[in-house]
Amino acid sequence: MEYRTLGSSGLRISRLSLGAMTFGAGTGIWGEIAGLDRAQATRLVAMAVEHGINLIDTADAYSQGQSEAVVGQVLADLGLDESRMLVATKVRLRTGAGHNDVGLGRSHIMRSVETSLRRIGRDHIDLFQLHDRDALVPLEETLRALDDLVTQGKVRHIGVCNFSAGDLERAQGITTRTHWARVVSNQVHYALTSRDIEHEIAPVGKANNVALLVWSPLAGGYLSGKYTAGSASGEMGRRATLNFPPIDPMKADPIVFELREIATELDSTPAQVALAWVLGRSETTSVIIGARTEAHLEDNLNAQRVVLSDTQRDRLDRVSQPAVTYPHWMQQFHDKDRILT
Repeated sequence: MEYRTLGSSGLRISRLSLGAMTFGAGTGIWGEIAGLDRAQATRLVAMAVEHGINLIDTADAYSQGQSEAVVGQVLADLGLDESRMLVATKVRLRTGAGHNDVGLGRSHIMRSVETSLRRIGRDHIDLFQLHDRDALVPLEETLRALDDLVTQGKVRHIGVCNFSAGDLERAQGITTRTHWARVVSNQVHYALTSRDIEHEIAPVGKANNVALLVWSPLAGGYLSGKYTAGSASGEMGRRATLNFPPIDPMKADPIVFELREIATELDSTPAQVALAWVLGRSETTSVIIGARTEAHLEDNLNAQRVVLSDTQRDRLDRVSQPAVTYPHWMQQFHDKDRILT
């Protein structure tokens, strides 16, 4: 396993991290994604640790808090302290029926941290992340609350999720001016089917020394090939009722076909090739992988061993190249240049 520094922090994390969204038995949307009990989760975490993973990612909203609780139980069962497994969790989504059981206001953040610490069974959170932006709360209030948590020792480092380039620039500007704890990571969706972060988010992150953590690198399993014509299963699984992240088969299926061809050339699997592509991108610090079975996790872990040639990487780059769009007032110049050339 390779390790990278988490942005401007001194924390070293594994290139692959373990996602805990499948832990617990939630209802609603979580019923489509989760379902693993304590024993099943313990086996997955043990396998991840054996392969060198040292970061597990969860959230207070996953399965109504059950994911955090199972993570805490597993860490205790396996005797994993922070020297062997770091914990990242999140705050923002609704965690109760109350008016203040959601969002990034100071009150909700402070209560959420205390609840997360009790579930996880530790006295601090290694990486505390904002699950998304909250347009109803000034960003200054949110960042001040996070700085207080770092000062109190309840949080080691702070990160964000799904922040735009503009939001990230604002956060960095505020923390620089106030000398509050800086944002060290941005967790975003990045996959062969979703490369838009390459235009602004990744460059801004690099300029501010903010690590890029990748969620859903297989696009909700779509890039494994099991949902595309010609697969062995021929079934849509959870995608029959939950198209997340959203996929356009017209654009995604040619990528899957290319993944299958390269997987055959390398005696690997489409999922491993897709993960190897993300791991090989300079933008990526760590890739979060999730699984429901030990077989799926082992397949994903073995992606570390897949080495793509320059030619194979170029084939994937070309088939997945995102369309370049222009503001309507620029389109006429683009069209003119295209005609002239």
